[in-house]
Amino acid sequence: MKQPTSFLCVDPGGKRTGLALGDKTTGIATPLDVIHTTSPDERLRLILAAVKREGPDALVMGLPLHMDGRDSPAAEASRKFAKELKAKAQLPVFLVDERTTSDEADEAMAMSGLTHAQKKARRDALAAAAILRRFFDEGALEEA
Repeated sequence: MKQPTSFLCVDPGGKRTGLALGDKTTGIATPLDVIHTTSPDERLRLILAAVKREGPDALVMGLPLHMDGRDSPAAEASRKFAKELKAKAQLPVFLVDERTTSDEADEAMAMSGLTHAQKKARRDALAAAAILRRFFDEGALEEA
């Protein structure tokens, strides 16, 4: 089996899910899109549409941990969603520590001149790109 080089990163949230694309060979991660939905079924459908459209070799997903490294209440739900995504997309899914990635996204936009609403609209895709860069630099915590 060939090692995956192209990745789609998914940063799921209750209202918004950030997506980013990246290539491990170049180490470049780029924000792609933000999915706006509170419906788990609709979120999955839209992620699978992005998988089909972009054709990644594998998926990366943020794992929400407490600052001390313990699982947060959302971590188990994330693992469950990662397994569902793996089964539906028929691709490997790697879980990556997502601590501070939203802060990295906020920092990247701090001097951008964007309004609060514009920043909010981009934040999740930027956080997904930060998760993907962390994956390229540090690897995965686990595979779903």
